[in-house]
Amino acid sequence: MTLPTTPTTSTTVRVDRRRPRPGRRFGPADLLGPAAILSGVAVVCLWVMDQGGPLGLASMDRALGSLGLLTGLLASDLLLLQVVLLARIPWVERAWGHDLLTRRHRWIGFASFWLMTAHVALFAVERVARDPAAAGQALLQVFVTDSWMLFATVGTLLLIMVVATSARAARRRLRYESWHLLHLYAYLGIGFSFPHTLADGADFHGAWSRAYWWTLYLFAVAVTLLYRLALPAWRSFRHRLRVEQVTGEGTGVVSVTMRGRRLDRLRTQSGQFFIWRFLDGPGWSRGNPYTLSAAPTPDRLRITVKAAGDGSARAARLRPGTRVLIEGPYGTMTARRRSNPHVLLVAAGIGVTPLRALLEDTPYAPGEATLVYRYSETQHAFLAEELRQIAERRGVRLHFLPGPRSADGSWQAAGTAGAAPDSDDARALARLVPDITACDLYVCGPPAWLRAVRRAARRAGVHRDHLHTEDFAW
Repeated sequence: MTLPTTPTTSTTVRVDRRRPRPGRRFGPADLLGPAAILSGVAVVCLWVMDQGGPLGLASMDRALGSLGLLTGLLASDLLLLQVVLLARIPWVERAWGHDLLTRRHRWIGFASFWLMTAHVALFAVERVARDPAAAGQALLQVFVTDSWMLFATVGTLLLIMVVATSARAARRRLRYESWHLLHLYAYLGIGFSFPHTLADGADFHGAWSRAYWWTLYLFAVAVTLLYRLALPAWRSFRHRLRVEQVTGEGTGVVSVTMRGRRLDRLRTQSGQFFIWRFLDGPGWSRGNPYTLSAAPTPDRLRITVKAAGDGSARAARLRPGTRVLIEGPYGTMTARRRSNPHVLLVAAGIGVTPLRALLEDTPYAPGEATLVYRYSETQHAFLAEELRQIAERRGVRLHFLPGPRSADGSWQAAGTAGAAPDSDDARALARLVPDITACDLYVCGPPAWLRAVRRAARRAGVHRDHLHTEDFAW
C-alpha cells in the first residue's frame, strides 16, 4: 500500500538547505587499525629479542616452547585489543560505529581463541615430549600445580565458554540477557590469566617488554573503568532520568518516555541508541540496547520496545517515576553521515524506531525524503499514525508494504506496488524510489532482510558510502 502525501512546509522544523557535508572524514580513530597492526609487530619483535629469533627454534624442545610463547603473547595482545574496541570510547564509537566495532571484536576474538588454543597445546606437547612415560604428571604440572597455572586454566575455561556462546548457532538459542551476562565472564577470564603471564611470561622480564605489556594492560583497564563504568555512572547521576509515561503501541510493543534534565548535554542524535537499565527490581543490572524512537529533546527521550526477552518484556510493566541508568549515546546511523540532499529510509517491523526519529528532525525539504516501511501484518505497523503525521507535516513520500515475503532472501512483500511478481529486488526498489541513486539510504531491520535491502540497493546504483545500516540483532 502506497500513501502519497502532499508536500507541505512546516513551521516547527527548520530545514537546512545547505548541501550536507560528507559524513566520513579522517580522524584520530582511523589510527586505531594501524595501531593494532603495530602492536602485533611489537609483540613479534619483543619475542625475537627474548628468544633469539630463528635460534630459538634450533631444537624441537625449544621450538615448541618458543612458538608456544609467541602464540600466547599474540593471543594476549588480541584479547586486550578486543577489550579496547568495546570499551565504549566515545571518539572511537563515533568514528567507527558500534556495528563495525562489534564485528571486528568478534573476528579478533576468534583469532585470539585459536592462538590461545595453540599456546596451550604447544606447551602441553613440549612437557609431554620431555618425558612421555610421565605424561600425566607433566600435564598436571602444566595445567594445575605450576605457579599460577590453576588460575590460568580457570581463566582459559572461562574464555572458551565466552567464545562458544558467541558462535552464531549458540546466540540464536540464548536470550540476550543470558548471552550478555556470560560474555562479561571474559573480563574474569583475563583477570585469572594475568598472574600466570606476569609470573611465568619471559616477555615480562626485560625492561622493554615490561614497559610494553604494563602499558597495554593498564591502558585497557583504564579505558574500561572510565568509559564502561565511571562515565555512565556520572551521566546517569547528572541527567537523572525517570520514566514519565508508558504507552502501548501494539501487541507486545510499548513506548517508554523518560524525563530528565539537561539532556542536550548528551549531544544525542536521532538514529542512536543507549543501553538502558530500569531500577524497577531484581534484574535491573542487566542492560538492554534500544534506539530512540523520537527525536531527542532537552528534557525527554523516548524508546519503543518489542517484547523479545525478559528485559524487553519488563518495559510494559514500568511505572512512572522509575529511575533509569544509561550508557551512551552510541551508533553512527545519524543525519551527520549524509552526503546527498535526498534521503531514503527503509525499515522492517520494529526496525522503524530509529528511522521514525530520523524522519522527525533530519534536515530536508518537502519531497526530498522517502520512507519505505515493510511489515508482515497490519498490527505490526508500529508507530504508523505518527509516521503519517510526520509525512503530512514535512512532505515525505511514504510507502507502506504489508504482507508476507515475496520470496526467500527478498526484502519485498508479496504484491509490492509497482513491481511485477517476477521482478527482482533492485528493480522493485528503483520503481518505488526513482531517484534512489541521488539518495542517502538508511536501513534498519532483521539481519537477513537488511542484507537483502543492501544487495538490492547496490544493484540499483546506490554507492556503498551512501548506505547506512543498523543491524537489528545482537
